[in-house]
Amino acid sequence: PGKLADVAKGRPTEETTLYIVEGDSAGGSCKQARNRNYHAILPLRGKILNTQRTRLNRVLANTEVKAIIAAIGAGIGSDFDLEKMRYGRVAILVDADVDGDHIKTLLYTLFWRLMRPMVEAGRLYVARAPLYLLRDGKVSRYAYTDAERDRILKSWGKNAKVTIQRYKGLGEMNPSQLRETVFKLGDPDPWFNEHLVRVTVNDVHEANRAVALWMGGSPGQRREHLMAYWDGEIIENGQRA
Repeated sequence: PGKLADVAKGRPTEETTLYIVEGDSAGGSCKQARNRNYHAILPLRGKILNTQRTRLNRVLANTEVKAIIAAIGAGIGSDFDLEKMRYGRVAILVDADVDGDHIKTLLYTLFWRLMRPMVEAGRLYVARAPLYLLRDGKVSRYAYTDAERDRILKSWGKNAKVTIQRYKGLGEMNPSQLRETVFKLGDPDPWFNEHLVRVTVNDVHEANRAVALWMGGSPGQRREHLMAYWDGEIIENGQRA
């Protein structure tokens, strides 16, 4: 696909990750931030197609879907072959807001419908970007949750002169910051880091339920569910978990 920034040739497949990135702008920054020996970048433009209730011929005609299928290179449906995947794993990288959750959910649904063996084999991930950058003088720390932010603030003490930047989207992070966080090479596996979270089959089933609710529920139900996503909560049978 034309927008794909691929990995360098010769790298073992199991060491590589295809990042599917929300938006051309963030995709451009990610291309500058990545380590091309390990990371491929495929930007997505706008909302991904809802494949749950869409005829297959229309799904396969969608530009973004075609780009994803071509990049992964292992076919679809009953013809999907894990051994032909061009990357060791696929990682979804979206904004940490309601729109980002929506896109992530629609991608879960897409992969479950077209590339189920990849999900079942544990080769689909979500890449977590930080929510906050905290500074105290020359010391900087990233926080990926509100709780982590609070722990950092507590450890610095009440006398610290702290500035906090809240990232509202990937576009607010420059390539250097993305390189330090999302694309940081880990240890002992240099091609992996702790901010890649494996997607489970149960995650996908929850996503399919969410899509069904968004498409078929009442306006009140949809609003409540979206607010639960916004708050980072899950609602089960009318009760907050």
